[in-house]
Amino acid sequence: MNILFACSELYPLIKTGGLADVAYNLPLALKKQGHRVRIVLPAYRSLLNDLSHLKAVGQIATTVQGYEVSLLKTNLKNTDIPVYLVHCPALFDRPGGPYGEYSDVGWDDNAERFGMFCRIVTLIGTDRAGLNWQPDMVHCNDWHTGLVPLLLRVYKTRPRCLYTIHNLAYQGLFSKADFTALKLPEVIDGVRLWNFRALEFHGKMSFIKAGIVFADAVNTVSRGYAQEVLSTEFGCGLDGLLGFVGERFSGIGNGIDSQLWDPGNDHFIETLYGPSSLHRKIFNKLAVQAEFHLPNNHERLLLGVVSRLTDQKGIDLILETLPLMMQQGLDLVVLGSGDKKIEQALEQAARKYPGRLSVKLIYDERIAHLVIAGADALLIPSRYEPCGLTQMYAQRYGTVPVAHAVGGLADTIIDIPPYSEDIADATGVLFWEHSSSAMFEALLRLEFVYGNLLLWRELQRAGMGENFSWDHSAKAYTNLYDSLLPEPEQIDEKVTIG
Repeated sequence: MNILFACSELYPLIKTGGLADVAYNLPLALKKQGHRVRIVLPAYRSLLNDLSHLKAVGQIATTVQGYEVSLLKTNLKNTDIPVYLVHCPALFDRPGGPYGEYSDVGWDDNAERFGMFCRIVTLIGTDRAGLNWQPDMVHCNDWHTGLVPLLLRVYKTRPRCLYTIHNLAYQGLFSKADFTALKLPEVIDGVRLWNFRALEFHGKMSFIKAGIVFADAVNTVSRGYAQEVLSTEFGCGLDGLLGFVGERFSGIGNGIDSQLWDPGNDHFIETLYGPSSLHRKIFNKLAVQAEFHLPNNHERLLLGVVSRLTDQKGIDLILETLPLMMQQGLDLVVLGSGDKKIEQALEQAARKYPGRLSVKLIYDERIAHLVIAGADALLIPSRYEPCGLTQMYAQRYGTVPVAHAVGGLADTIIDIPPYSEDIADATGVLFWEHSSSAMFEALLRLEFVYGNLLLWRELQRAGMGENFSWDHSAKAYTNLYDSLLPEPEQIDEKVTIG
């Protein structure tokens, strides 16, 4: 089928989180299954600066929301998959990240920016952008595309629409004035838009709510997270709505790029290795210790953290547990950036525990690969985790994940039994309560296995044997797309939504 994949980030062009990786890898996997996929995202300044040989395509006959807009075309890196860039300099030619990281709430006009983006996605999706191509399915992602399912409902005949939630906490909330300025239809499918049954959410307009209400189906990025968001603890105020969606809501886990993340063919790491040559992993451990200026000691248990430093990721739990951790025979390295208060706390802790704890407050792809290859275990204490990727990377590299049992972490890690030599098919260590005592107990269970080389190798190889390829995810998405497609209908006359 023809699939239009709409997103606000796309690796390697623009990335702030896992959405960019999904937007790169899922279309590739769908193409392998015979689908014809095209991608659309905004033409940010930083993105345009890194591209050459862009081609203007299509024709958008009128201004959209009062702005001149055009489409540029490139291809997904190392593929022939078309990528359309929505070029609107007035809204997207700006410094910094895609959402305005220089303030806590992002750019003041983000409703206008992504409202316009949604209108262009809708024009492409209904073959009204001069491309002579129409998708059977529009796959929308996160709040930035939340108005697309709504706008598609304007048309009597239209492509079907899947709306994927990558993180429910980010909802695209804006004022009533922003809602009015967007000049959306007053009523869609008999529902008034400024209503708690549609876009209104506690006096604000919610982009993510628009996607949930008007899409043909809604999913999130793991089975575990799909269950969790139906509860008040994880539902971010939308648990009731998602429960009402019922069978239209499901969870499909992400995969990982098994070529990019392969310890047998990774140019970022010190020494290549595999399940049958795990003894070579030690050279990566020594390289990590050198990189972080820790004493070279191949016997001490080395924990790694590769993460955004945010409240969601539970870094405060690590800081709280450090006094207990430092009493054990282990060291810790942390790679990441984010909340300045968390960064400062980590720097203070590193000064308190020299030679035991070392931090790099950056994100560096090379060092990330090296830590995941060289650490003995990867610590992932997230409060919630819609899917998570690092736990899958870690298992592929024989690096044992120690994680809070939530969302995609619980879906992809098989817990070891406590203090037993019968570890069966276990691939990591889980703790079920988000507390320092629970995490410390998990580390004690990890140390028990680490002290027995035969058990440790069994645990490592079990993780390396897991199949986290995107092919499984792509098949699940294909089945979901197929369930949504209607019988062929006659195309209606074109109308203008600009």
